[in-house]
Amino acid sequence: YTSTAIVLLLLLNCTFCLALWCYDTQYSCEESCRDPSRWAAQFPSCRGLRQSPINIVTSKAHSNSALPPFNFIGHNKQINVSLENTGHSATFSLPQSVRLSGGGLPGNYRAANFHFHWGREGSPGSEHTIDGERLPMEMHIVHIKEPYGSLAEAEHDMAGIALLAFLFQESAEDHPHLDTVIEALGRVQNNGSSTEIMNFRLSDIVPSASELHSYYRYVGSMTTPGCEQDVAWTVFKRMLPISSRQLNALVLKCRFWTGQPMIDNFRPIQPLDGRVVYKSNSDSLFPSLTLLILSFTSYLEI
Repeated sequence: YTSTAIVLLLLLNCTFCLALWCYDTQYSCEESCRDPSRWAAQFPSCRGLRQSPINIVTSKAHSNSALPPFNFIGHNKQINVSLENTGHSATFSLPQSVRLSGGGLPGNYRAANFHFHWGREGSPGSEHTIDGERLPMEMHIVHIKEPYGSLAEAEHDMAGIALLAFLFQESAEDHPHLDTVIEALGRVQNNGSSTEIMNFRLSDIVPSASELHSYYRYVGSMTTPGCEQDVAWTVFKRMLPISSRQLNALVLKCRFWTGQPMIDNFRPIQPLDGRVVYKSNSDSLFPSLTLLILSFTSYLEI
């Protein structure tokens, strides 16, 4: 009876592990979780034609005058932010008072959360690459189109989710406000742990909207399973600073659900599959093109 119970327990553990997705850095002979090359076996959308992240080839980006500046609402207000280690990432939840409009997006959006993607000590870890170069780190701010109440509700809208991506480059000086984030990450080292940051301001981390008028836009997906293809991506040209000290401290703070260090938590680059990447700050295209591209790609299903 004991031997049978042990075998059943092992089988259950194996099945449970197979049901969980992971990053390349977690996969090994000892771990049988689904690495990015096998996400689609469990999450069919991950093999779709509008997947993210992508490599942005700057010389091939099409200028579009219909991409005006954004309007950030609540970025400069003090808020309380809850932070949780989800086992795959460290997610900073944002209140509904943080909102977004403009930027050629078809509506108003409320913020849901922000999170980071990084590499390991001495190695880059951004999800998007610029002309083939992977940057040290990438920050995503996830927004849901109003009046949808959740990410799941927004899935059926081609621009149901607006995702802002900020790339970091290594600098000689520290980012003046990033240590608050790094310290908080140290309080959520293990899967399921949580904490709160009091009196936090997004404007301490990212610049004001008036300083972010240059950006790339394309239609894509979430970069984690289920890879939902309902995202209007904005990748800002302006890079944010992070020192090597801060970067090395940050990547050592958290652990995945497997107990391994949370490093290299980025998805590999996905094919463009005929999509067009647009860039702001030009008058070469007529104003309705932003909405046209979002509508035109709606027929592309997984």
